[in-house]
Amino acid sequence: MNRIKELFNIQYPIIQAGMVWCSGWKLASAVSNAGGLGLIGAGSMHPETLHEHILKCKKATKDTFGVNVPLLYPEIDKLMEIIVQNNVKVVFTSAGNPKAWTSFLKNHNITVAHVVSSVKFALKAQEAGVDAIVAEGFEAGGHNGREEITTFCLIPAVKNVVKIPLIAAGGIGNGRGMLGAMALGADGVQIGSRFAVTKESSAHDNFKKRVIESSEGDTVLTLKQLAPVRLIKNKFYDQVLKAESEGADTLAIKEILGKRRSKKGIFEGDLDEGELEIGQISAYINSLDSAKKVVQDIWGDYQNHKSRFCSL
Repeated sequence: MNRIKELFNIQYPIIQAGMVWCSGWKLASAVSNAGGLGLIGAGSMHPETLHEHILKCKKATKDTFGVNVPLLYPEIDKLMEIIVQNNVKVVFTSAGNPKAWTSFLKNHNITVAHVVSSVKFALKAQEAGVDAIVAEGFEAGGHNGREEITTFCLIPAVKNVVKIPLIAAGGIGNGRGMLGAMALGADGVQIGSRFAVTKESSAHDNFKKRVIESSEGDTVLTLKQLAPVRLIKNKFYDQVLKAESEGADTLAIKEILGKRRSKKGIFEGDLDEGELEIGQISAYINSLDSAKKVVQDIWGDYQNHKSRFCSL
């Protein structure tokens, strides 16, 4: 029995990442209905908005779904209260110390996974008592680890030191990538970028179109002075690059960043002034499909390639 399927009671060990401005109840429920694990991304939601999305997700699916919570969120207490009150069964935490909330969540019978970018943080998450670890390489979209460790190197390294179920993330968008991650020691995969460009994603159509049109080298890990984030190059990125090359300090970079920059790019579709957060796999996304088709395609592709390699 696959440990991730058993842990989350899902049909396929495929998890949709909880992405800001992309993963609301429509996407999460569609992925869960298709046999994967859908996650509501709380990072872009006020507490009352999260409450609404959880209620709608419960109506849209009878299958397991979860919530992704960045631990540095300013209203974290309210988010956790809403999650507990609504009897959410799964929480993925990220961007913070897992010790802060893991015990609280587990005391409410919630299964907890934590996202890490290095062996060091994987060990800390295991010590904190999480049920699973998401090891995310720097190919991933959105906020990223400063270590810049690739998924290909990270997964086997983490596998060597942890005993709990391991989920691979970063640069995975098809069945071949999933097979590679599983061969390296993962029990399942978390996929963000491919689900960001689906019909159920709440991202703006302009953003989805730009991702589909992107090519190799169009994304770059930037804003390293603040919190590293992978973006598609655009006018905003050029402003940051120019400032950094001229020796701008952290305060100056923060002024350029301003507020709600990711909302402007991903949710409102401003391709010039917004943060266009997406992973390197974006160069190979060339169609806008339903979340169900994405799950089916990934699983079918995984099975086909697995059978081919097993016959060698």
